[in-house]
Amino acid sequence: MNSNNPFFKSKAFTNTSRADEAVHEAKVIDYNDTMTVSGTINKSFIMLLLLVASAAVTWSMTFNGYNPIVLTIGGAIVGFILVLISVFKPQYSPYLAPGYAVFEGLFIGGISAIFEVMYPGIVIQAVSCTFVTFMVCFGLYKYGVVKVNERFRSVVVAATLAIATYYLISWLLSMFTSFVPVHHGNSMISIGISVFVIVVAALNLFLDFDQIEKGVQEKMPKYMEWFGAMGLMITLVWLYIEFLRLLSKLSSRD
Repeated sequence: MNSNNPFFKSKAFTNTSRADEAVHEAKVIDYNDTMTVSGTINKSFIMLLLLVASAAVTWSMTFNGYNPIVLTIGGAIVGFILVLISVFKPQYSPYLAPGYAVFEGLFIGGISAIFEVMYPGIVIQAVSCTFVTFMVCFGLYKYGVVKVNERFRSVVVAATLAIATYYLISWLLSMFTSFVPVHHGNSMISIGISVFVIVVAALNLFLDFDQIEKGVQEKMPKYMEWFGAMGLMITLVWLYIEFLRLLSKLSSRD
């Protein structure tokens, strides 16, 4: 199994590779038309800029006295839909990835503003934690300290699926019953769960780096750079939100 991040499912990458296999065998490969690491990094930065610019909209609305809830929820829903479309149609990623960054930015900006109002200074802390975690994971992967093998993938994917299942069941139960999920509140158990989720999210970064590298090695089409950048952005957004949750729990205990 590969990364649980929907953009790094082996099906999407494998199918893309097979679809172009005959073409690559029939002609000399033009490396300007294939996926590269630098190209993926550049597109990741473009998506990050779009996300931050979009987040500034709902952020400023909140601190100017407007309710950003419609844009926040709408951004989350549209962003999720774009993710689903890209999973099945990765060739449309050059159009869907920027769209995802914009709509997800609306969601991130609104959520961040809500947390900032409740716990002043929490956003810059969460951003810093996310950035440091990313750089540490990237460094460990680049210099071969952490190597991604099948066992590593299996453990991380299993843990990620377990977390997703737990969140889904907890959400459904809380919607229709008086059940209060154990990860709510600021108990030590709740804080421990948040730390565990952050660790798993960080481990997903290694799978993302590995899958991007494999895509480059397999000379996948140029549009897969957007696909890879989008998948990496999904993991970073997840990591950021989990840091917000953890820091809010710690702050509420003071």
